[in-house]
Amino acid sequence: MQMAENAHRVLFVNSEIFPYLPESDIANVGRFLPQGIQERRKEIRSFMPRYGCINERKNQLHEVIRLSGMNIIIGDVDRPLIIKVASISAARIQVYFIDNEDYFRRKQTFFDADGNFFEDNDERAIFFARGILETVKKLRWAPDIIHCQGWISQLLPVYLKKAYKDDPIFSSSKVVLSLYNDTPKDKFSSNFAQKVPFGGVSGEDVKLLEDPTGINLAKTAVQFSDGIILGSEDVDTEILDFCKSRNLPVLPFNGKSFEDGSYIDDYNAFYDNL
Repeated sequence: MQMAENAHRVLFVNSEIFPYLPESDIANVGRFLPQGIQERRKEIRSFMPRYGCINERKNQLHEVIRLSGMNIIIGDVDRPLIIKVASISAARIQVYFIDNEDYFRRKQTFFDADGNFFEDNDERAIFFARGILETVKKLRWAPDIIHCQGWISQLLPVYLKKAYKDDPIFSSSKVVLSLYNDTPKDKFSSNFAQKVPFGGVSGEDVKLLEDPTGINLAKTAVQFSDGIILGSEDVDTEILDFCKSRNLPVLPFNGKSFEDGSYIDDYNAFYDNL
């Protein structure tokens, strides 16, 4: 039992959370897992992007002025980081939203109205990951576990372990990566690997992204993670083989546990044993 006391703060980094986006495997876990972990007496914080399809009035989002106002530089362009917050009152949880007019105001999530993968999805992932880490620093809230779900979260492990490793807020943080069947089939922009380096992150750390595929983004995340959870039955086998080669703790997919809700206890135990 003494292990359980180690992981008492969990930061959830989600690509989707219901009811802000339609129900899906990732969105439902994004909604119910933080509530379940909080009910098991851990402190939680939960983040997602503020996509333009989210109705601010209906969902009662409001800007957190004290957390907003920082600029994040990608390439040579400064872009302001806006933080919004909303509450899921039934769950007694707050959700923080990473917002920026250039990256997250469009009505679609990852593809335009014609079904084309957004050209700047790589920069949106960079902005999302760095925006969360900067915001958590401002909150002065030190997470024991950072649980990343969805491909747009997959640069966070790299930044955490290389650019923020000496920051006292993150000195004991471990990364859990949930893998789903959401790996993009489209390639990211050809200069993705050149845009990622920042702080202690070098080109060598993201060498895989020189071939900017969704599979290589997932592998990059795996390289800097401490534990893997399989959230789908059909995760790409190339990514699974890569996980095995790293000898990381892996929590296998269990469809029945999602039906009866027992996955929350499984995830909770996984956090405590890392």
